[in-house]
Amino acid sequence: MSQPTIETLRTTMELAYTWDYTSQVRSLRDLYTKSKDLQWDGAKDLPWHLDVDPEGPRFPDAVVPIYGSDIWHRMTRAEQRRTKIEVSSWMLSQFLHGEQGALLATSQLVTCVTTPDAKLYAATQVMDEARHVEVYERYLREKMNLTYPVTPTLKSLLDVILTDGRWDMKYLGMQIMVEGLALAAFGVIRATTDEPLIRELTAAVIRDEARHVAFGVLSLDNVFREMPANELRDREDFVIESSRLMRDRFLAPEVWAKMGLPVEECCAYALECPLMQQFRCMLFSKIVPNLKRLGLLTDRVRPALQALGVLEFEHVDPDLELSLLSEAPPAFADAAE
Repeated sequence: MSQPTIETLRTTMELAYTWDYTSQVRSLRDLYTKSKDLQWDGAKDLPWHLDVDPEGPRFPDAVVPIYGSDIWHRMTRAEQRRTKIEVSSWMLSQFLHGEQGALLATSQLVTCVTTPDAKLYAATQVMDEARHVEVYERYLREKMNLTYPVTPTLKSLLDVILTDGRWDMKYLGMQIMVEGLALAAFGVIRATTDEPLIRELTAAVIRDEARHVAFGVLSLDNVFREMPANELRDREDFVIESSRLMRDRFLAPEVWAKMGLPVEECCAYALECPLMQQFRCMLFSKIVPNLKRLGLLTDRVRPALQALGVLEFEHVDPDLELSLLSEAPPAFADAAE
């Protein structure tokens, strides 16, 4: 499970000075103001004093991708609990790694966007992402004592986003695709866990993530509808491939290998079982409506997402939910002592 502690990528980005500091995009300036008002301290505002029992029922058994399979039923109850702990740690570890990717990608946006409003807001998101890295790393280290390396599917997607020099691809890849999936996944976690600390942590992160997705939607408004066909095709290809990578992101092959289980059989079950198919569809519940809003649910993209089984939430209007989530003030049930 070891991995290099430092890895470098060569990236190329334009840097844009903006000498006119007057507000040019009112909606982004308002989002910046809101973000300042809703900052929170991951060290002080979460109930870290609470004990977390690694053997406790933090999540239902159904979060395990092979739940209900013959392999699952052949396990003893102790083996099932151990598997759930491994899956929980693996899942939270991928969120940690995704937050670092968002930290790096958003710091790139600060340099290349051309309006002062976007620069200011992106800077607040960099702080948000740093805080998210902080709290997930601490939870995994202090409460679970178990962290998995980044899974290859997530690493591949992050590498593409971070090395692409086009500003709109940063927004599309991170704010719309990666952050959109994370926002939905965090909602599922908060709704299914009975562990107080991770519930509070997740609720706080959700409020930040809703603003991040809104940042992408506001910044990309009309960009793709006015894009030349050859350039649009490149974005369509990216949406299709990144959707496939994110669908496969929750197959958890690293867990099955560590547990000595048949990796291919476990992944095949996770890919085909109805419960996991519904879970993946829910994960795209924020992505698909926003792709449609931005004009990217095209005749090429739609059948590809249909084949992945993630189009169920196509007609959901994301605006109201994003607004409610991003405007909610931080409210922590227990302050850390």
